[in-house]
Amino acid sequence: MCGILAVLGCVDNSQAKRARIIELSRRLRHRGPDWSGIHCHEDCYLAHQRLAIVDPTSGDQPLYNEDKTVVVTVNGEIYNHKQLRQKLSSHQFRTGSDCEVIAHLYEEYGEDFVHMLDGMFAFILLDTRDKSFIAARDAIGITPLYLGWGHDGSTWFASEMKALSDDCESFLSFPPGHIYSSKQGGLRRWYNPPWFSEDVPSTPYDPTVLREIFERSVYKRMMTDVPFGVLLSGGLDSSLVAAVANRYLAKSEAARQWGSQLHTFCIGLKGSPDLKAAKEVADYLGTRHYELYFTVQEGLDALEEVIYHIETYDVTTVRASTPMFLMSRKIKALGVKMVLSGEGSDEIFGGYLYFHKAPNKKEFHEETCRKIKALHLYDCLRANKSTAAWGVEARVPFLDKDFINTAMSIDPEWKMIRPDLGRIEKWVLRNAFDDDKNPYLPKHILYRQKEQFSDGVGYSWIDALKDHANKQVADAMLASAKYIYPENTPTTKEGYLYRTIFEKFFPKNAARATVPGGPSVACSTAKAVEWDAAWSKNPDPSGRAALGVHAAAYQDAVGTKNGPL
Repeated sequence: MCGILAVLGCVDNSQAKRARIIELSRRLRHRGPDWSGIHCHEDCYLAHQRLAIVDPTSGDQPLYNEDKTVVVTVNGEIYNHKQLRQKLSSHQFRTGSDCEVIAHLYEEYGEDFVHMLDGMFAFILLDTRDKSFIAARDAIGITPLYLGWGHDGSTWFASEMKALSDDCESFLSFPPGHIYSSKQGGLRRWYNPPWFSEDVPSTPYDPTVLREIFERSVYKRMMTDVPFGVLLSGGLDSSLVAAVANRYLAKSEAARQWGSQLHTFCIGLKGSPDLKAAKEVADYLGTRHYELYFTVQEGLDALEEVIYHIETYDVTTVRASTPMFLMSRKIKALGVKMVLSGEGSDEIFGGYLYFHKAPNKKEFHEETCRKIKALHLYDCLRANKSTAAWGVEARVPFLDKDFINTAMSIDPEWKMIRPDLGRIEKWVLRNAFDDDKNPYLPKHILYRQKEQFSDGVGYSWIDALKDHANKQVADAMLASAKYIYPENTPTTKEGYLYRTIFEKFFPKNAARATVPGGPSVACSTAKAVEWDAAWSKNPDPSGRAALGVHAAAYQDAVGTKNGPL
Protein backbone atom coordinates (compact mmCIF):
# COMPACT_ATOMS: atom_id res chain seq x y z
CA MET A 1 0.00 0.00 0.00
CA CYS A 2 1.33 3.38 -1.00
CA GLY A 3 0.44 7.05 -1.07
CA ILE A 4 -0.19 8.77 -4.39
CA LEU A 5 -0.75 12.42 -5.30
CA ALA A 6 -1.27 13.83 -8.78
CA VAL A 7 -1.89 17.42 -9.83
CA LEU A 8 -2.65 17.94 -13.50
CA GLY A 9 -3.10 21.14 -15.45
CA CYS A 10 -1.59 23.65 -13.02
CA VAL A 11 -1.24 27.24 -14.14
CA ASP A 12 1.91 27.46 -12.04
CA ASN A 13 4.75 25.07 -12.94
CA SER A 14 7.47 26.85 -10.95
CA GLN A 15 9.93 25.36 -8.50
CA ALA A 16 7.70 26.69 -5.74
CA LYS A 17 4.79 24.59 -7.07
CA ARG A 18 6.99 21.51 -7.24
CA ALA A 19 8.05 22.11 -3.65
CA ARG A 20 4.39 22.44 -2.63
CA ILE A 21 3.50 19.11 -4.30
CA ILE A 22 6.39 17.42 -2.50
CA GLU A 23 5.26 18.96 0.79
CA LEU A 24 1.70 17.67 0.32
CA SER A 25 2.95 14.25 -0.77
CA ARG A 26 4.84 13.97 2.52
CA ARG A 27 1.49 14.02 4.30
CA LEU A 28 1.07 10.52 2.86
CA ARG A 29 4.48 9.21 3.92
CA HIS A 30 2.98 7.04 6.64
CA ARG A 31 1.41 5.02 3.82
CA GLY A 32 4.73 4.57 2.03
CA PRO A 33 7.81 5.10 4.19
CA ASP A 34 10.16 3.07 1.93
CA TRP A 35 10.73 5.51 -0.96
CA SER A 36 9.56 8.82 -2.42
CA GLY A 37 9.32 9.70 -6.11
CA ILE A 38 7.97 12.51 -8.28
CA HIS A 39 7.62 13.04 -12.03
CA CYS A 40 7.07 16.51 -13.45
CA HIS A 41 6.01 17.17 -17.03
CA GLU A 42 5.28 20.80 -17.78
CA ASP A 43 2.22 21.60 -15.62
CA CYS A 44 1.58 18.01 -14.48
CA TYR A 45 2.96 16.34 -11.34
CA LEU A 46 2.77 12.70 -10.23
CA ALA A 47 4.13 11.98 -6.74
CA HIS A 48 4.46 8.69 -4.91
CA GLN A 49 5.24 7.43 -1.40
CA ARG A 50 6.10 3.74 -1.61
CA LEU A 51 5.48 0.81 0.72
CA ALA A 52 7.55 -1.93 -0.91
CA ILE A 53 5.74 -5.29 -0.88
CA VAL A 54 6.49 -6.76 -4.32
CA ASP A 55 9.94 -6.24 -5.90
CA PRO A 56 11.20 -3.99 -3.09
CA THR A 57 14.59 -3.41 -4.75
CA SER A 58 13.59 -2.12 -8.21
CA GLY A 59 9.87 -1.29 -8.18
CA ASP A 60 10.12 2.37 -7.20
CA GLN A 61 7.52 4.71 -8.66
CA PRO A 62 6.39 6.51 -10.74
CA LEU A 63 6.54 3.73 -13.36
CA TYR A 64 6.91 4.12 -17.12
CA ASN A 65 6.51 2.51 -20.50
CA GLU A 66 9.59 1.83 -22.67
CA ASP A 67 10.23 5.42 -23.83
CA LYS A 68 8.85 7.11 -20.70
CA THR A 69 6.05 8.85 -22.57
CA VAL A 70 3.49 7.11 -20.34
CA VAL A 71 3.86 7.72 -16.61
CA VAL A 72 1.82 6.03 -13.88
CA THR A 73 1.64 6.25 -10.11
CA VAL A 74 -0.18 3.35 -8.47
CA ASN A 75 -1.39 2.45 -5.01
CA GLY A 76 -2.30 -1.22 -4.81
CA GLU A 77 -1.55 -4.77 -5.88
CA ILE A 78 -2.22 -6.43 -9.24
CA TYR A 79 -2.52 -10.15 -8.47
CA ASN A 80 -2.68 -11.30 -12.09
CA HIS A 81 0.32 -9.27 -13.28
CA LYS A 82 2.26 -12.36 -14.40
CA GLN A 83 -0.59 -13.49 -16.67
CA LEU A 84 -0.91 -9.95 -18.03
CA ARG A 85 2.82 -9.79 -18.76
CA GLN A 86 2.41 -12.87 -20.95
CA LYS A 87 -0.18 -10.98 -23.01
CA LEU A 88 2.30 -8.10 -23.29
CA SER A 89 5.25 -10.19 -24.47
CA SER A 90 6.22 -7.61 -27.08
CA HIS A 91 6.77 -4.99 -24.39
CA GLN A 92 9.96 -4.41 -22.42
CA PHE A 93 9.55 -4.18 -18.65
CA ARG A 94 11.92 -2.16 -16.49
CA THR A 95 11.05 -3.65 -13.09
CA GLY A 96 9.50 -6.67 -11.41
CA SER A 97 6.71 -4.51 -9.97
CA ASP A 98 3.21 -5.93 -10.35
CA CYS A 99 1.96 -2.41 -11.14
CA GLU A 100 4.16 -1.78 -14.19
CA VAL A 101 1.70 -3.70 -16.37
CA ILE A 102 -0.67 -0.71 -16.18
CA ALA A 103 1.58 1.49 -18.34
CA HIS A 104 1.94 -1.23 -20.97
CA LEU A 105 -1.74 -2.18 -20.94
CA TYR A 106 -2.55 1.44 -21.73
CA GLU A 107 -0.14 1.37 -24.66
CA GLU A 108 -1.75 -1.80 -25.96
CA TYR A 109 -5.45 -1.19 -25.29
CA GLY A 110 -5.89 2.52 -24.66
CA GLU A 111 -8.24 3.42 -21.82
CA ASP A 112 -10.27 0.20 -22.01
CA PHE A 113 -8.10 -2.11 -19.93
CA VAL A 114 -9.07 -1.52 -16.31
CA HIS A 115 -11.45 -4.49 -16.24
CA MET A 116 -8.46 -6.74 -17.00
CA LEU A 117 -6.83 -5.92 -13.65
CA ASP A 118 -7.39 -8.40 -10.83
CA GLY A 119 -6.48 -6.65 -7.63
CA MET A 120 -6.97 -3.65 -5.41
CA PHE A 121 -5.75 -0.39 -6.84
CA ALA A 122 -6.00 3.32 -7.42
CA PHE A 123 -3.84 4.85 -10.11
CA ILE A 124 -3.25 7.97 -12.18
CA LEU A 125 -1.73 7.64 -15.65
CA LEU A 126 -0.36 10.54 -17.68
CA ASP A 127 0.23 10.31 -21.42
CA THR A 128 2.84 13.00 -22.00
CA ARG A 129 2.37 12.88 -25.78
CA ASP A 130 -0.89 14.80 -25.55
CA LYS A 131 -1.04 15.53 -21.79
CA SER A 132 -4.18 13.44 -21.44
CA PHE A 133 -4.68 11.46 -18.25
CA ILE A 134 -6.85 8.79 -16.68
CA ALA A 135 -7.44 7.74 -13.10
CA ALA A 136 -9.20 4.62 -11.84
CA ARG A 137 -10.21 2.91 -8.62
CA ASP A 138 -10.77 -0.80 -7.97
CA ALA A 139 -14.19 -2.41 -8.18
CA ILE A 140 -15.22 -2.17 -4.52
CA GLY A 141 -13.07 0.70 -3.32
CA ILE A 142 -10.63 -1.29 -1.19
CA THR A 143 -7.95 1.25 -2.05
CA PRO A 144 -8.80 4.89 -1.20
CA LEU A 145 -8.75 7.72 -3.72
CA TYR A 146 -10.01 11.30 -3.69
CA LEU A 147 -10.69 13.64 -6.60
CA GLY A 148 -10.49 17.42 -6.32
CA TRP A 149 -10.37 20.63 -8.33
CA GLY A 150 -8.13 23.66 -7.77
CA HIS A 151 -9.10 27.27 -8.31
CA ASP A 152 -6.61 27.41 -11.20
CA GLY A 153 -8.49 24.72 -13.12
CA SER A 154 -6.16 21.93 -12.06
CA THR A 155 -7.40 18.39 -11.35
CA TRP A 156 -6.15 16.64 -8.23
CA PHE A 157 -6.05 13.01 -7.12
CA ALA A 158 -4.81 11.74 -3.76
CA SER A 159 -4.85 8.59 -1.66
CA GLU A 160 -6.07 10.55 1.34
CA MET A 161 -8.05 13.73 1.75
CA LYS A 162 -5.35 15.41 3.84
CA ALA A 163 -3.10 15.74 0.78
CA LEU A 164 -5.54 17.87 -1.23
CA SER A 165 -8.08 19.40 1.18
CA ASP A 166 -6.05 22.58 1.77
CA ASP A 167 -5.51 23.30 -1.93
CA CYS A 168 -8.89 22.24 -3.35
CA GLU A 169 -12.16 23.92 -2.45
CA SER A 170 -14.18 21.15 -4.07
CA PHE A 171 -13.31 17.46 -3.70
CA LEU A 172 -15.00 14.10 -3.26
CA SER A 173 -14.35 10.43 -2.66
CA PHE A 174 -13.55 8.90 -6.05
CA PRO A 175 -16.32 6.36 -6.70
CA PRO A 176 -15.29 2.68 -6.77
CA GLY A 177 -15.39 0.85 -10.09
CA HIS A 178 -15.00 4.09 -12.05
CA ILE A 179 -12.47 5.64 -14.40
CA TYR A 180 -11.86 9.35 -14.90
CA SER A 181 -10.80 10.35 -18.40
CA SER A 182 -9.60 13.80 -19.38
CA LYS A 183 -10.28 12.92 -23.03
CA GLN A 184 -13.86 11.80 -22.48
CA GLY A 185 -14.58 14.42 -19.86
CA GLY A 186 -15.30 13.02 -16.42
CA LEU A 187 -16.21 9.77 -14.68
CA ARG A 188 -17.66 6.59 -16.12
CA ARG A 189 -18.23 3.17 -14.59
CA TRP A 190 -15.95 0.36 -15.74
CA TYR A 191 -17.22 -2.27 -13.25
CA ASN A 192 -20.70 -3.54 -14.13
CA PRO A 193 -21.30 -6.93 -12.48
CA PRO A 194 -24.70 -8.69 -12.68
CA TRP A 195 -25.47 -8.09 -8.99
CA PHE A 196 -25.19 -4.31 -9.37
CA SER A 197 -28.75 -4.13 -10.73
CA GLU A 198 -29.98 -5.68 -7.42
CA ASP A 199 -32.19 -8.12 -9.35
CA VAL A 200 -32.76 -11.27 -7.30
CA PRO A 201 -30.51 -14.10 -8.58
CA SER A 202 -31.57 -17.74 -8.89
CA THR A 203 -28.35 -19.81 -9.10
CA PRO A 204 -28.52 -22.86 -6.79
CA TYR A 205 -26.11 -22.95 -3.87
CA ASP A 206 -23.02 -25.12 -4.49
CA PRO A 207 -20.78 -25.27 -1.39
CA THR A 208 -17.84 -26.78 -3.30
CA VAL A 209 -17.78 -23.96 -5.85
CA LEU A 210 -17.96 -21.34 -3.11
CA ARG A 211 -15.17 -22.95 -1.09
CA GLU A 212 -12.80 -23.42 -4.02
CA ILE A 213 -13.13 -19.89 -5.32
CA PHE A 214 -12.48 -18.49 -1.84
CA GLU A 215 -9.37 -20.63 -1.51
CA ARG A 216 -8.09 -19.23 -4.80
CA SER A 217 -8.83 -15.73 -3.57
CA VAL A 218 -6.78 -16.20 -0.39
CA TYR A 219 -3.89 -17.86 -2.21
CA LYS A 220 -3.47 -15.11 -4.82
CA ARG A 221 -3.25 -12.54 -1.99
CA MET A 222 -0.23 -14.32 -0.55
CA MET A 223 1.84 -12.67 -3.33
CA THR A 224 4.57 -10.91 -1.37
CA ASP A 225 8.33 -10.40 -1.10
CA VAL A 226 8.11 -9.30 2.55
CA PRO A 227 6.86 -10.95 5.79
CA PHE A 228 3.08 -11.15 6.19
CA GLY A 229 0.43 -12.43 8.57
CA VAL A 230 -3.31 -12.68 9.20
CA LEU A 231 -5.49 -10.50 11.43
CA LEU A 232 -7.29 -13.13 13.49
CA SER A 233 -10.22 -12.11 15.69
CA GLY A 234 -11.44 -15.67 16.22
CA GLY A 235 -14.68 -14.98 14.38
CA LEU A 236 -15.76 -16.90 11.30
CA ASP A 237 -14.35 -14.63 8.60
CA SER A 238 -10.83 -14.04 9.89
CA SER A 239 -10.60 -17.67 11.03
CA LEU A 240 -11.43 -18.93 7.53
CA VAL A 241 -8.83 -16.59 6.01
CA ALA A 242 -6.25 -17.93 8.48
CA ALA A 243 -7.26 -21.56 7.93
CA VAL A 244 -6.99 -21.32 4.14
CA ALA A 245 -3.74 -19.33 4.25
CA ASN A 246 -2.31 -21.91 6.63
CA ARG A 247 -3.16 -24.76 4.23
CA TYR A 248 -1.59 -23.11 1.23
CA LEU A 249 1.39 -21.34 2.80
CA ALA A 250 3.85 -24.20 2.34
CA LYS A 251 3.40 -24.19 -1.46
CA SER A 252 3.66 -20.39 -1.80
CA GLU A 253 6.70 -18.39 -2.85
CA ALA A 254 6.43 -16.48 0.43
CA ALA A 255 7.18 -19.67 2.39
CA ARG A 256 10.48 -20.12 0.59
CA GLN A 257 11.60 -16.70 1.75
CA TRP A 258 10.01 -16.37 5.17
CA GLY A 259 9.17 -19.89 6.39
CA SER A 260 6.04 -22.01 6.43
CA GLN A 261 4.61 -21.07 9.84
CA LEU A 262 1.78 -18.56 9.54
CA HIS A 263 1.83 -15.50 11.80
CA THR A 264 -1.50 -14.36 13.27
CA PHE A 265 -2.41 -11.26 15.28
CA CYS A 266 -5.28 -10.34 17.58
CA ILE A 267 -5.95 -7.33 19.79
CA GLY A 268 -8.40 -6.72 22.59
CA LEU A 269 -8.97 -5.60 26.12
CA LYS A 270 -7.89 -8.18 28.67
CA GLY A 271 -10.55 -10.90 28.81
CA SER A 272 -12.27 -9.88 25.56
CA PRO A 273 -14.25 -12.42 23.47
CA ASP A 274 -11.90 -12.06 20.49
CA LEU A 275 -8.70 -12.82 22.40
CA LYS A 276 -10.07 -16.09 23.74
CA ALA A 277 -11.51 -17.26 20.42
CA ALA A 278 -8.45 -16.20 18.41
CA LYS A 279 -6.06 -18.12 20.65
CA GLU A 280 -8.17 -21.23 20.27
CA VAL A 281 -8.11 -20.94 16.46
CA ALA A 282 -4.37 -20.20 16.45
CA ASP A 283 -3.66 -23.23 18.63
CA TYR A 284 -5.80 -25.41 16.36
CA LEU A 285 -4.00 -24.20 13.22
CA GLY A 286 -0.55 -24.15 14.80
CA THR A 287 0.22 -20.54 13.90
CA ARG A 288 2.74 -18.28 15.57
CA HIS A 289 0.20 -16.16 17.37
CA TYR A 290 0.62 -12.68 18.83
CA GLU A 291 -1.92 -11.68 21.46
CA LEU A 292 -1.87 -7.91 21.70
CA TYR A 293 -3.58 -5.82 24.37
CA PHE A 294 -4.75 -2.28 24.75
CA THR A 295 -6.40 -0.43 27.60
CA VAL A 296 -9.46 1.78 27.41
CA GLN A 297 -7.30 4.80 28.25
CA GLU A 298 -4.87 4.01 25.43
CA GLY A 299 -7.81 3.85 23.05
CA LEU A 300 -9.23 7.15 24.25
CA ASP A 301 -5.82 8.82 24.02
CA ALA A 302 -5.53 7.72 20.37
CA LEU A 303 -8.93 9.01 19.21
CA GLU A 304 -7.74 12.28 17.67
CA GLU A 305 -4.90 10.60 15.80
CA VAL A 306 -7.23 7.85 14.60
CA ILE A 307 -9.79 10.30 13.19
CA TYR A 308 -7.01 12.27 11.49
CA HIS A 309 -5.83 9.11 9.72
CA ILE A 310 -9.16 7.51 8.83
CA GLU A 311 -10.76 10.81 7.76
CA THR A 312 -14.28 10.07 8.93
CA TYR A 313 -16.55 10.79 11.87
CA ASP A 314 -18.78 7.75 11.33
CA VAL A 315 -19.34 6.25 14.78
CA THR A 316 -18.96 2.57 13.89
CA THR A 317 -15.81 3.23 11.90
CA VAL A 318 -14.15 5.21 14.68
CA ARG A 319 -15.04 2.56 17.26
CA ALA A 320 -13.51 -0.27 15.22
CA SER A 321 -10.59 1.69 13.75
CA THR A 322 -9.07 2.55 17.10
CA PRO A 323 -8.04 -0.98 18.18
CA MET A 324 -7.04 -1.77 14.57
CA PHE A 325 -4.85 1.36 14.53
CA LEU A 326 -3.17 0.35 17.79
CA MET A 327 -2.68 -3.24 16.58
CA SER A 328 -1.12 -2.10 13.30
CA ARG A 329 1.53 -0.14 15.14
CA LYS A 330 2.57 -3.24 17.05
CA ILE A 331 2.47 -5.39 13.91
CA LYS A 332 4.80 -2.99 12.10
CA ALA A 333 7.15 -3.08 15.10
CA LEU A 334 7.41 -6.85 14.59
CA GLY A 335 8.66 -6.31 11.03
CA VAL A 336 5.44 -7.29 9.22
CA LYS A 337 4.30 -5.10 6.30
CA MET A 338 1.29 -6.98 4.92
CA VAL A 339 -1.71 -8.71 6.51
CA LEU A 340 -4.75 -10.59 5.29
CA SER A 341 -8.06 -9.54 6.83
CA GLY A 342 -11.68 -10.73 6.80
CA GLU A 343 -13.64 -7.63 5.74
CA GLY A 344 -16.54 -7.96 3.30
CA SER A 345 -18.07 -11.29 4.25
CA ASP A 346 -20.90 -9.80 6.32
CA GLU A 347 -21.98 -7.56 3.47
CA ILE A 348 -21.94 -10.38 0.92
CA PHE A 349 -23.69 -13.02 3.02
CA GLY A 350 -25.90 -10.89 5.26
CA GLY A 351 -23.85 -11.66 8.35
CA TYR A 352 -24.85 -8.71 10.48
CA LEU A 353 -27.32 -9.70 13.14
CA TYR A 354 -30.03 -7.37 11.89
CA PHE A 355 -30.39 -9.64 8.85
CA HIS A 356 -32.32 -11.99 11.17
CA LYS A 357 -35.25 -9.60 10.63
CA ALA A 358 -35.12 -9.49 6.81
CA PRO A 359 -38.76 -10.01 5.76
CA ASN A 360 -38.05 -11.87 2.50
CA LYS A 361 -35.24 -12.87 0.16
CA LYS A 362 -35.74 -9.87 -2.11
CA GLU A 363 -35.16 -7.36 0.67
CA PHE A 364 -32.32 -9.51 2.03
CA HIS A 365 -30.56 -9.46 -1.34
CA GLU A 366 -31.15 -5.76 -1.96
CA GLU A 367 -29.67 -4.94 1.44
CA THR A 368 -26.53 -6.98 0.72
CA CYS A 369 -26.15 -5.08 -2.57
CA ARG A 370 -26.50 -1.75 -0.79
CA LYS A 371 -23.95 -2.82 1.81
CA ILE A 372 -21.35 -3.89 -0.77
CA LYS A 373 -21.80 -0.66 -2.71
CA ALA A 374 -21.08 1.34 0.45
CA LEU A 375 -18.09 -0.67 1.68
CA HIS A 376 -15.62 1.98 0.51
CA LEU A 377 -17.13 4.40 3.01
CA TYR A 378 -16.97 2.03 5.97
CA ASP A 379 -15.04 -1.23 6.39
CA CYS A 380 -12.72 -0.79 3.40
CA LEU A 381 -11.87 2.71 4.60
CA ARG A 382 -11.22 1.43 8.14
CA ALA A 383 -9.14 -1.58 7.11
CA ASN A 384 -7.02 0.43 4.71
CA LYS A 385 -6.41 3.66 6.57
CA SER A 386 -6.02 2.35 10.12
CA THR A 387 -3.30 -0.08 8.94
CA ALA A 388 -1.71 2.30 6.42
CA ALA A 389 -1.27 4.80 9.26
CA TRP A 390 1.69 2.65 10.30
CA GLY A 391 2.88 1.47 6.88
CA VAL A 392 1.02 -1.85 6.90
CA GLU A 393 -1.01 -3.13 3.94
CA ALA A 394 -4.31 -4.97 4.50
CA ARG A 395 -5.59 -7.36 1.80
CA VAL A 396 -9.17 -8.63 1.81
CA PRO A 397 -9.86 -12.01 0.13
CA PHE A 398 -13.65 -11.81 0.54
CA LEU A 399 -13.68 -8.80 -1.80
CA ASP A 400 -12.16 -10.64 -4.73
CA LYS A 401 -14.18 -9.82 -7.87
CA ASP A 402 -14.71 -13.47 -8.85
CA PHE A 403 -15.67 -14.45 -5.32
CA ILE A 404 -18.21 -11.62 -5.04
CA ASN A 405 -19.76 -12.48 -8.39
CA THR A 406 -20.09 -16.15 -7.40
CA ALA A 407 -21.48 -15.43 -3.92
CA MET A 408 -23.90 -12.77 -5.15
CA SER A 409 -25.28 -15.06 -7.85
CA ILE A 410 -26.60 -17.53 -5.24
CA ASP A 411 -30.36 -17.56 -4.75
CA PRO A 412 -30.70 -15.46 -1.55
CA GLU A 413 -33.19 -17.95 -0.14
CA TRP A 414 -30.09 -19.94 0.83
CA LYS A 415 -28.64 -16.96 2.67
CA MET A 416 -31.79 -16.24 4.69
CA ILE A 417 -31.44 -16.84 8.42
CA ARG A 418 -33.73 -19.76 9.24
CA PRO A 419 -33.54 -21.01 12.84
CA ASP A 420 -36.23 -23.58 12.02
CA LEU A 421 -33.78 -25.17 9.53
CA GLY A 422 -30.73 -24.71 11.72
CA ARG A 423 -29.37 -21.88 9.57
CA ILE A 424 -27.71 -19.03 11.44
CA GLU A 425 -26.21 -15.97 9.77
CA LYS A 426 -23.73 -16.79 6.95
CA TRP A 427 -24.80 -20.43 6.96
CA VAL A 428 -23.88 -20.87 3.27
CA LEU A 429 -20.29 -19.88 4.04
CA ARG A 430 -20.06 -21.93 7.22
CA ASN A 431 -21.49 -24.98 5.50
CA ALA A 432 -19.04 -24.66 2.60
CA PHE A 433 -16.14 -25.14 5.02
CA ASP A 434 -17.81 -27.73 7.26
CA ASP A 435 -15.60 -30.68 6.30
CA ASP A 436 -15.65 -33.58 8.78
CA LYS A 437 -12.90 -35.50 6.95
CA ASN A 438 -10.44 -32.62 6.72
CA PRO A 439 -11.78 -29.87 8.99
CA TYR A 440 -10.75 -26.30 8.50
CA LEU A 441 -11.89 -25.14 11.95
CA PRO A 442 -13.46 -26.54 15.14
CA LYS A 443 -17.25 -26.71 14.84
CA HIS A 444 -17.98 -24.22 17.60
CA ILE A 445 -15.71 -21.64 15.94
CA LEU A 446 -17.21 -22.35 12.54
CA TYR A 447 -20.66 -21.64 14.01
CA ARG A 448 -19.74 -18.82 16.43
CA GLN A 449 -22.24 -15.92 16.53
CA LYS A 450 -21.25 -12.76 14.72
CA GLU A 451 -19.30 -10.18 16.74
CA GLN A 452 -18.59 -6.79 15.20
CA PHE A 453 -14.91 -5.93 15.65
CA SER A 454 -15.65 -2.98 17.93
CA ASP A 455 -17.71 -5.33 20.16
CA GLY A 456 -15.39 -8.34 20.02
CA VAL A 457 -12.31 -6.47 21.30
CA GLY A 458 -14.26 -6.07 24.55
CA TYR A 459 -17.79 -4.88 25.24
CA SER A 460 -16.47 -2.32 27.73
CA TRP A 461 -14.68 -0.48 24.89
CA ILE A 462 -17.90 0.90 23.42
CA ASP A 463 -19.35 1.57 26.86
CA ALA A 464 -16.20 3.52 27.74
CA LEU A 465 -16.43 5.57 24.54
CA LYS A 466 -19.99 6.55 25.39
CA ASP A 467 -19.01 7.49 28.95
CA HIS A 468 -16.09 9.55 27.64
CA ALA A 469 -18.35 11.39 25.19
CA ASN A 470 -20.90 12.09 27.94
CA LYS A 471 -18.17 13.85 29.92
CA GLN A 472 -16.91 15.86 26.94
CA VAL A 473 -20.21 16.91 25.38
CA ALA A 474 -22.75 18.84 27.44
CA ASP A 475 -26.51 18.35 26.99
CA ALA A 476 -26.80 21.89 25.65
CA MET A 477 -24.17 21.17 22.99
CA LEU A 478 -26.09 18.18 21.66
CA ALA A 479 -29.37 20.12 21.80
CA SER A 480 -27.93 22.78 19.49
CA ALA A 481 -26.19 20.30 17.18
CA LYS A 482 -28.57 20.97 14.29
CA TYR A 483 -27.46 24.61 14.24
CA ILE A 484 -23.73 23.88 14.55
CA TYR A 485 -23.76 20.94 12.14
CA PRO A 486 -26.83 21.36 9.91
CA GLU A 487 -25.60 18.71 7.46
CA ASN A 488 -25.41 15.15 8.74
CA THR A 489 -26.30 16.34 12.25
CA PRO A 490 -24.95 14.12 15.05
CA THR A 491 -27.71 12.59 17.18
CA THR A 492 -25.59 11.25 20.06
CA LYS A 493 -22.87 12.73 22.23
CA GLU A 494 -20.43 10.16 20.90
CA GLY A 495 -21.20 11.21 17.33
CA TYR A 496 -20.90 14.87 18.31
CA LEU A 497 -17.45 14.30 19.84
CA TYR A 498 -16.12 12.58 16.72
CA ARG A 499 -17.55 15.32 14.53
CA THR A 500 -15.76 18.06 16.47
CA ILE A 501 -12.45 16.23 16.17
CA PHE A 502 -12.97 15.67 12.45
CA GLU A 503 -13.85 19.32 11.81
CA LYS A 504 -10.64 20.42 13.52
CA PHE A 505 -8.61 18.60 10.87
CA PHE A 506 -10.99 18.89 7.92
CA PRO A 507 -13.15 22.04 8.25
CA LYS A 508 -14.40 22.38 4.66
CA ASN A 509 -17.91 21.49 3.53
CA ALA A 510 -16.49 19.14 0.90
CA ALA A 511 -14.72 17.14 3.62
CA ARG A 512 -17.79 16.58 5.80
CA ALA A 513 -19.78 15.60 2.71
CA THR A 514 -17.48 12.60 2.13
CA VAL A 515 -18.89 10.94 5.25
CA PRO A 516 -22.22 9.08 5.01
CA GLY A 517 -25.07 9.55 7.45
CA GLY A 518 -28.53 8.30 8.33
CA PRO A 519 -30.00 6.02 11.01
CA SER A 520 -28.45 2.59 11.56
CA VAL A 521 -28.84 -0.34 13.92
CA ALA A 522 -26.10 -2.97 14.20
CA CYS A 523 -24.49 -1.55 11.01
CA SER A 524 -27.65 -1.62 8.90
CA THR A 525 -28.47 0.83 6.14
CA ALA A 526 -31.24 3.31 6.87
CA LYS A 527 -33.64 1.23 4.77
CA ALA A 528 -33.16 -1.89 6.91
CA VAL A 529 -34.00 -0.01 10.12
CA GLU A 530 -37.60 -0.28 8.88
CA TRP A 531 -37.51 -4.08 9.32
CA ASP A 532 -38.23 -3.84 13.06
CA ALA A 533 -40.16 -1.00 14.70
CA ALA A 534 -38.21 -1.42 17.96
CA TRP A 535 -34.94 -0.60 16.26
CA SER A 536 -35.94 2.98 15.52
CA LYS A 537 -35.95 3.52 19.29
CA ASN A 538 -32.40 2.15 19.65
CA PRO A 539 -30.38 3.45 16.68
CA ASP A 540 -26.93 2.26 17.71
CA PRO A 541 -24.46 0.71 15.24
CA SER A 542 -23.19 -1.89 17.73
CA GLY A 543 -24.16 -5.51 17.11
CA ARG A 544 -25.62 -5.55 20.62
CA ALA A 545 -28.26 -3.10 19.41
CA ALA A 546 -29.88 -5.97 17.49
CA LEU A 547 -32.40 -6.50 20.27
CA GLY A 548 -33.81 -9.98 20.36
CA VAL A 549 -30.88 -11.36 18.34
CA HIS A 550 -27.50 -10.82 20.03
CA ALA A 551 -26.80 -13.04 23.01
CA ALA A 552 -25.39 -10.03 24.88
CA ALA A 553 -27.93 -7.49 23.64
CA TYR A 554 -28.33 -4.14 25.38
CA GLN A 555 -30.97 -4.01 28.09
CA ASP A 556 -34.36 -2.91 26.88
CA ALA A 557 -36.54 -0.25 28.46
CA VAL A 558 -37.68 -2.45 31.36
CA GLY A 559 -34.16 -3.64 32.12
CA THR A 560 -34.36 -7.25 30.93
CA LYS A 561 -31.87 -9.00 28.66
CA ASN A 562 -32.94 -9.94 25.17
CA GLY A 563 -31.65 -13.46 24.59
CA PRO A 564 -30.68 -15.09 21.32
CA LEU A 565 -33.10 -16.65 18.87
